[in-house]
Amino acid sequence: MKTVSIIVAASENNAIGINGQLPWRIADDMKYFKNTTTGKPIIMGRKTFESLGKPLPNRPNIVITRQPNYAPAGTIVVDSLQAALEHANTYDVQEVFITGGGEIFHQAMEITDKIYMTRVYAVVPGDAFFPEIDGNKWTLESDERHEADERNQFPFSFQIWGKIR
Repeated sequence: MKTVSIIVAASENNAIGINGQLPWRIADDMKYFKNTTTGKPIIMGRKTFESLGKPLPNRPNIVITRQPNYAPAGTIVVDSLQAALEHANTYDVQEVFITGGGEIFHQAMEITDKIYMTRVYAVVPGDAFFPEIDGNKWTLESDERHEADERNQFPFSFQIWGKIR
């Protein structure tokens, strides 16, 4: 079985988006996302896909929606997280990524093995939120802090959380 991972950027109040956009500009996070997910299937909800505007290159884009006949070019469309994972398992990779949004993250927490979180050190408004990480179920394996600069609006950390087995 492949490793099921979540990759997310979340503020201190767990906001991950507002009005279909990220609530910050952190160029290093975008680079980290690209480097971490390239070559591996990414699973996302329809709203997250629509916020991107197009499939992300060099990785299978699996979109979950209940909308019949939804079929953007360059994507695989399924109707459930389970169907998305089944499709992702057909690729010859060791890890698949769940990339959002809030509803998909909530559904995925129990079946996820690893969380790659960019923790943004700011409290920002949001209309989509990441679930609280339960310290009884997850352990922080690494935490690499970065300060704000001209490319990164807020200080942040690249964190990796592992599920306690």
